[in-house]
Amino acid sequence: MQSPARDETRTYDPYAVSPRVVSIDVECVANGTTHNDRAVAQIAIVDARTEQTLLNVYVKQEKPVVSYLTPLTGLTEQLLAERGVSFAEAVAATKKALDARCVIVGQGVLKDVEQWLGLVRGVDYGDLIDLCGIWRVFNAQYKSWSVFGQDHLVRCLLATEVAETHDAAGDCVKSVRLYRHWYALKDDDEKLACEKAKLLAIAPEPSFSKRFPSFEGVCQGNRRTCVCKAPFFS
Repeated sequence: MQSPARDETRTYDPYAVSPRVVSIDVECVANGTTHNDRAVAQIAIVDARTEQTLLNVYVKQEKPVVSYLTPLTGLTEQLLAERGVSFAEAVAATKKALDARCVIVGQGVLKDVEQWLGLVRGVDYGDLIDLCGIWRVFNAQYKSWSVFGQDHLVRCLLATEVAETHDAAGDCVKSVRLYRHWYALKDDDEKLACEKAKLLAIAPEPSFSKRFPSFEGVCQGNRRTCVCKAPFFS
């Protein structure tokens, strides 16, 4: 999948006096049949100001792959075989692209940064901004907070159709655009509330895991339709 075209219409620069802001996304393949059996297969980093791809690295797999989850990840056996490097090399390249002050933006980014990549706050990066948090909405009907997947945020807030197949670099571009959209509105409570209202007004399309509780024999980790009975850790 190609990354979205760059947005050349920005009229503000939230990063002029701030630490560098980047987005990170990790795609995984399945090396077992439970929803916990995943291994890092692609890492991408995109600069939030320029939308320049700072890193897009593929990882060769040390264990046999049960499924490349291609409709979800865009990854294939051939792609990893031809372009993959070792996991250690990929993590080293990731750390080289970052610094101890940079702010990392992403969807569920804590899992990508700490669980999958083992990065350390204050050493490898400065802070995290999770899109799930900045775009969450209080749902008065259920008296609880609603959080939304990246695809729903993109459809509602950026008025952009979302391709079925994802890849890490393309998802990073979506993340920085969602972050910039929030940044432009964060000091205007009324406008921000109007944008958040769209997220509740439009029903999200079913996620991949809802449509396919199991894909190629691999559980997709939907809590309501889990087929593997493995524990959930978050």
